[in-house]
Amino acid sequence: MDWLQAELNDTLDEDYELEMSEPALSLELRKIYKKQHPPTLDRTTYFKSLLTLQAELIKLQDWVVHTDEKIAVVFEGRDAAGKGGVIKRIVQRLNPRVCHVVALNKPTKREKSQWYFQRYVPHMPSGGEIVLFDRSWYNRSGVERVMGFASPEQVEKFFQDVPEFERMLVRSGIRLIKYWFSITDEEQQLRFMMRIHDPLKQWKLSPMDLQSRIRWEDYTKAKEETLTRTNIPEAPWFIIEGNDKKRARLNCIHHLLEQIPYEDVSSEEVTLPERMFNPNYEREVLPPELDVPNRY
Repeated sequence: MDWLQAELNDTLDEDYELEMSEPALSLELRKIYKKQHPPTLDRTTYFKSLLTLQAELIKLQDWVVHTDEKIAVVFEGRDAAGKGGVIKRIVQRLNPRVCHVVALNKPTKREKSQWYFQRYVPHMPSGGEIVLFDRSWYNRSGVERVMGFASPEQVEKFFQDVPEFERMLVRSGIRLIKYWFSITDEEQQLRFMMRIHDPLKQWKLSPMDLQSRIRWEDYTKAKEETLTRTNIPEAPWFIIEGNDKKRARLNCIHHLLEQIPYEDVSSEEVTLPERMFNPNYEREVLPPELDVPNRY
């Protein structure tokens, strides 16, 4: 029982490590953040709910493999809206051979000359796979549009093409689910300030992120048109209220599970086999210089 408790504690420590993200903020900034955020879920309630949902995700994973299903989930929204946080919690306990995260960099010169959707197609799920898109082809109607990387003609062509592209995906047997994470202007500003003051999170801030603060209203207009023109019956949008990170994660995972008719998959009971033992085998002594020093 002591060994089992140690294993459970180690698992909980992993969750705490993900959750322990309070930056080294100034006292004044900390006061502002707490003042604008009413108490969220207590830690015990949050982790119990998260672990329960993650257990269901494992059941979903087993069902996807068993039935050869293909699932693609799109995560879109403003910078710092919480997309990465929920993706981390989804994949945390899943098999990376089954559940992949796709986060493409800016297109290369060659990719810019291709059919716009071409670079996304190779990442679509095969049978028995789940693919999570951390941003997607909707870059065209978002950052590319707002920052002028795409012309008005290219954006309009995108809006005309994307419904049929997504219908093609669905007709091919892919379950396509699209989430938009929504946060307020004030919340994004606070999260950006947190990143600026946290050395462990400064890498998350790019020049594009900073421009998104300047062009908040332009991004709002782009979001509104995107949701209006690409909300199709075959692949509707679902909006996640993201101001409360913990609730956003739990709500998103719970909703995702509701979208898929997965069932328990029966499997053979796993038993640990006896180790083969050769009385004549002697283990070789390896050179001590191969050992990593025990500094902790």
